[in-house]
Amino acid sequence: MSQFRDLTDYVAIPAVTSLRLAPDGSWLAAAVQALGPEPGKFGTSIWRVDPLGGQAARLTRSAEGESAPEFLPDGSLLFVSKRQEPGQKKKDITDETAKPALWLLPPGGGEARRIAAPPGGVDSVAAARAAQRFLTAAAAFEGTVGTDEDAGRRKARADAGVNAILHESGPVRFWDHDLGPDSLRLHVGHAAAGEEGGGELRDLTQDCGRALDEQPFCLSPDGTTAVTGWRVPEPAGENRDELLVIDIETGKHRTLLGASGADFGSPAVSEDGTQVVAIRWEHDTYATPGDVTLVVVPLEGDNAGPRDLLAGFDRQPLSAAWAPDGQSVYFTADDNGRRPIFAVSTSTGEVVSVTRDDAAYDCLCPDPDGRALYALRATISEPPTPVRIDLTVPAADPVRLQAPGLPLEVPGRVEEVSATAADGARIRGWLVLPDGASEESKAPLLLWVHGGPVMSWNAWSWRWNPWLMAARGYSVLLPDPALSTGYGQDFIARGHANWGDKPFTDVMTITDAVLARPDIDADRTAMMGGSFGGYMANWIAGHTTRFRAIVSHAGLWALDQMFGTTDGPAFWRRIFGHPVLQPERYLASSPHLHADSIATPLLIIHGDRDYRVPVGEALRMWADLSQHGKHAKFLYFPDENHWILKPGDVRVWYGTIFAFLAEHVLGEEWQRPELL
Repeated sequence: MSQFRDLTDYVAIPAVTSLRLAPDGSWLAAAVQALGPEPGKFGTSIWRVDPLGGQAARLTRSAEGESAPEFLPDGSLLFVSKRQEPGQKKKDITDETAKPALWLLPPGGGEARRIAAPPGGVDSVAAARAAQRFLTAAAAFEGTVGTDEDAGRRKARADAGVNAILHESGPVRFWDHDLGPDSLRLHVGHAAAGEEGGGELRDLTQDCGRALDEQPFCLSPDGTTAVTGWRVPEPAGENRDELLVIDIETGKHRTLLGASGADFGSPAVSEDGTQVVAIRWEHDTYATPGDVTLVVVPLEGDNAGPRDLLAGFDRQPLSAAWAPDGQSVYFTADDNGRRPIFAVSTSTGEVVSVTRDDAAYDCLCPDPDGRALYALRATISEPPTPVRIDLTVPAADPVRLQAPGLPLEVPGRVEEVSATAADGARIRGWLVLPDGASEESKAPLLLWVHGGPVMSWNAWSWRWNPWLMAARGYSVLLPDPALSTGYGQDFIARGHANWGDKPFTDVMTITDAVLARPDIDADRTAMMGGSFGGYMANWIAGHTTRFRAIVSHAGLWALDQMFGTTDGPAFWRRIFGHPVLQPERYLASSPHLHADSIATPLLIIHGDRDYRVPVGEALRMWADLSQHGKHAKFLYFPDENHWILKPGDVRVWYGTIFAFLAEHVLGEEWQRPELL
């Protein structure tokens, strides 16, 4: 438990981030993030996980790290890395040449070899299940043909000292990076078993503009057909995502799924290559939040259109994987503070629960024999852990597999809590209690509101970790107010476009219920949140004085400003309307209009490279609070984004919060973190 007392130890804990199963089911490839050779950076490596529970073994060890493992049918493993070819001189490596490339690890072990290194770098990869064929998304400049032309364009810009980007449509940024000046194209490659070299790429989507931005893709099992997300621009800065089918041999494209007012994505082709399952997201509108479901459609297409697999199932699917027999689809969905695995019959639409524990599942990997399912399993008190689920035994307990850094012992316990809102809705959440919390030794309470806002507290979080607070004696309330997933569409609709109403009252209702417990010190309370949780921190600060301190990370402050400068303004206009023509919702829910009412000390935190909630929100909030003479501090990260990702910055982030809360909640003297 010392790992939660010492931040240096905490950031050194390995974290399993993805899982893939070998074609024969004999082993699992796990991507594991840990401190790299340089202490100021995290790195990712590939580990071999034994499905029978034996010791895990590290497979890759470069200083640059390796990620995105994908198997070819012969058992060789593709991965993405910036590692350099053996013998390459450091003086020949520049920012432009150090791009992620595609590497292949032979099935029998040995040295990995680089098989594709496009000038723009490899963004992502997918492999066929029955052919030695793969797809990659790689960036290239408009109008260029082949790698030589693209490399020449890059060199010419570098030599001229040009970084400018000309946009003629669509978004210009995404989360933490600029879009352009190049754009993604889909390429196909081949890697024959045992063949040296290989991987020559063929462009399938010449000059497709921004159509492939953030779009997942896959190959049919025989490698003859690609299915990919495809972004379609619409008037007034809107976009919608379709699914496109590409014939690998001819390069011909056709639309598989597309509809006005909806996005389609996360495609997966059945084992027999005849059907595609995908997630459909209805667009939010001014009146209602959009619903989410799974649809299935024949790969070759018929005129019947997609079939909704989850009609009447009031939960939102997050990921999906075909069962080997093609008769059902496994999927995950938030459900009452958990994220179970479900199975839906493709013929009847019947949905059954595969798991029934208090866990959240991800990275579904069905065994080819249909007898087991592998996944990453997490809870509020357990990090993502590879597990095997026996499908021959109904509701079988998952079997944990060996992985680096696991298991972890947390400094306390977690309980489920709930309260009833004024409109009768049940508001539930998790309460993390530190060791020793009791009526005789009451714990101060930290309310921690999740981001999203359409999400749920149901899993472990490395970024927002309550156990670091529990190790310092705090209890932590993790509530799911209106807008949270896992409680049905009506629960989301309760808070639609009116964030300062039921999301706020729900949070306060469940906080009141927890403060009435005999093991909680109702006189020592604080609140914090990030993103939407940061919005809620800013709103709470202007509407109640019950907390001794509030921490706002990447919080929305002036909604009309934020919705015009974020990386996806059209998304928010659907919900809140035009700020000039329809100002009502902005006026009803914008925290900046209540700055003068704030009396609680505030810690504002923001990264300059945050394009989802731009740093202008924090700058304006800091200026407004200063103008009104409010008690506030501003922790600013010039080179971080919506999340704080560098090990040293993570330590500073938590350390500053600890010091701020200790001063105002515990009554200790303010101790400025020594590195600030």
